Amino acid sequence: MLAKRIIPCLDIRDGKTVKGIKFVDIREVGDPVELGAAYALQGADELVFLDITASHEGRKTFVQLVKRIALHLNIPFTVGGGISEPGDIEALLSAGADKVSINSAAIGNPELIDRMAMNFGSQFVVVAIDALEENGKWTAYINGGRIPTDKELFTWAKEAENRGAGEILFTSMNHDGTKNGFACSAIAKLSDMLSIPVIASGGAGTMEHFKDVFTTGKADAGLAASIFHYNEISIPQLKAYLHAEGISVRI
Repeated sequence: MLAKRIIPCLDIRDGKTVKGIKFVDIREVGDPVELGAAYALQGADELVFLDITASHEGRKTFVQLVKRIALHLNIPFTVGGGISEPGDIEALLSAGADKVSINSAAIGNPELIDRMAMNFGSQFVVVAIDALEENGKWTAYINGGRIPTDKELFTWAKEAENRGAGEILFTSMNHDGTKNGFACSAIAKLSDMLSIPVIASGGAGTMEHFKDVFTTGKADAGLAASIFHYNEISIPQLKAYLHAEGISVRI
């Protein structure tokens, strides 16, 4: 059995790590380079850095930040935000990123996934999906959770896989920042229907929530921000708990 991965997520705005609740009420929490290095030392399996307010000018700033991050990390990390063309991807991979996450651009131009997979390999391609559940239907949103689309979570995830995505990073907007637990039923459905790894995001508040998302939710990885940023749960503590519960993790 492959070990389950614990992935701290660092949302970046103007070069600083920030965190919100349900994609709003954004607060600054620290320097992304320092936080990333600390998480690596604590035993994080991977990291995700998302430029949540990416713009043309911000893109250049983010590439420089990725270079700084790469100098201080010895674990894989994924970067995303504002990526819309192969040149953006090449710049971020060249700066030291291990994988690139695309969201809004992929929905606007699904063939970008095909091009990324063909040019760089599926192992570098993470398709992020931010979705909101209303009346039993999960709708994908773009632009940092601001704009609803005509894409439905499950059909879009399957299309992304078919086009060459190597992983799906699903964030439940209903659960984001609430610390009430992951959207396990939706995550389990994704895990069952896809042959690529599913990274679960949104709602982590306790160690039990990670156990639930790895068992009931069948996720390959659990991603969280607040509980790590505010030292509510340490990564060694979480991994020791999961190991004691019979869940395979890298200790």
